[in-house]
Amino acid sequence: MELPCWCLLLLSCLQSLSAHNDFFTSIGQMTDLLYTEKDLVTSLKDYIRAEENKLERVKQWADKLDSLSATAIQDPEGFLGHPVNAFKLMKRLNTEWGDLESLVLSDTTDGFISNLTIQRQHFPTDEDQTGAAKALLRLQDTYRLDANTISVGDLPGVKHKSPMTVEDCYELGKIAYSDVDYYHTELWMAQALRQLDQGEESTLDKVTVLDYLSYAIYQQGEIERALEYTKRLLELDPEHQRAKGNLKYFEFQLEKQKKAAADEAQKQQERGKRETTEKKTKPKKKASFQLIPERKKYEMLCRGEGNKMTPRRQSRLFCRYYDNNHNPKYVLAPVKQQDEWDRPYIVRYLDIISDKEIERIKQLAKPRLRRATVHDPQTGKLTTAQYRVSKSAWLTGYEDPMIETINQRIEDLTGLEMDTAEELQVANYGVGGQYEPHFDFGRKDEPDAFKELGTGNRIATWLFYMSDVSAGGATVFPDVGAAVWPQKGTAVFWYNLFASGEGDYSTRHAACPVLVGNKWVSNKWVHERGQEWRRPCGLSESE
Repeated sequence: MELPCWCLLLLSCLQSLSAHNDFFTSIGQMTDLLYTEKDLVTSLKDYIRAEENKLERVKQWADKLDSLSATAIQDPEGFLGHPVNAFKLMKRLNTEWGDLESLVLSDTTDGFISNLTIQRQHFPTDEDQTGAAKALLRLQDTYRLDANTISVGDLPGVKHKSPMTVEDCYELGKIAYSDVDYYHTELWMAQALRQLDQGEESTLDKVTVLDYLSYAIYQQGEIERALEYTKRLLELDPEHQRAKGNLKYFEFQLEKQKKAAADEAQKQQERGKRETTEKKTKPKKKASFQLIPERKKYEMLCRGEGNKMTPRRQSRLFCRYYDNNHNPKYVLAPVKQQDEWDRPYIVRYLDIISDKEIERIKQLAKPRLRRATVHDPQTGKLTTAQYRVSKSAWLTGYEDPMIETINQRIEDLTGLEMDTAEELQVANYGVGGQYEPHFDFGRKDEPDAFKELGTGNRIATWLFYMSDVSAGGATVFPDVGAAVWPQKGTAVFWYNLFASGEGDYSTRHAACPVLVGNKWVSNKWVHERGQEWRRPCGLSESE
């Protein structure tokens, strides 16, 4: 069968997708799927038009024969007494009804089905769907969003509001359930039930949702609430076998729990109250930021909380026109530089990369984007990890003069040698894209971290922000309570190592999940070799 020209063109476009997977880890590549879906809709409409055309022809034939037969039946002999009518009856039954049969049996689905079959090879997988679902759950936790807020699509900075259906909420709950995550199972099954109670039409029934909901609540130790939902389920379906069994089991466990609580209360009464009133009423001290677990600090900073910059320290941060000790390129046109943080010292360069350069970098990187990797401290090799959800590509100065220009710009402004630096890494974050707390440099317990490069440790990090982000996506430093927010066209720079070569552990940082928007960054990791005369070694570890 000959495929339409547009289908052949689409096939050539899809070849670039066939080498990729993990669509959920890159919003940039997911945009290609929108065009794929649009072409599928076009193909589907072509099929609908063909079916409608076929039905219209059948309808015209039926209407014509209906009128003809109604006339003929009134006086069959008289009707067939006309030789032309007799001939036409023979012709219709021998030829035309056969043509009609062929028309009815003709398959107009071939083009659409062929197109769909070809494109399905490049569709997202179960892994993509699960990854996108888990990203929603991660965003829910990090930014403290309730299920209803996400379901109605009421997120900060959204341009295209998209509500979730009962089926969507149920699917999220099921994915959490399969991951033995009963906390999120409860949240999303409860949301699905809420929408059903509000009258939303759905192919799902309340019995199915209540079955999951009651069990998830039971698994979290709330037997009384689980019992209430089980009773509600049985009101809707009195013959539900699993619910009938659960009802008896929950009642037994609840009675057992109450008896144990009563026995414990009796024992406590007999022993007497050991705790003094003073001890009971003593207020709890609020935990200091340093004592909060790193995960909590990370999430707080992502939400814009827990920033430790005091007014006194803030007063010592400045902005300036910068030429890096009278570098000839910047004497007449210095760049704008501002202090972002004092310890570790982080600076931001404003208007340091143009829109034209950003688009060129994205154009070069997009076909090469692959799931971002991390160094495995055990093997020293690169591997993917759940805590880094993005895709990246590496661009060299040999491929495009613009990349070499950008590399030279970084060298001119930092004063560091770029010949031993890693290539420019471009990253695009996916649904809830993030990179959890990590160090850029290799620690002492990772002696082989960059051994294959032969250029020493990562002395510094330069990070370009190539897009604004509507909500989320900050770069945070949990140990010091710092947060740096994406701003298109700017770059931030910090040293990972002290001048002595010792690692600066306060540079441990993370990329917060992108709540709304599309985050593009590119970074340059600068290594020790070649910096001996550009950044001389210090005399003490912390120098």
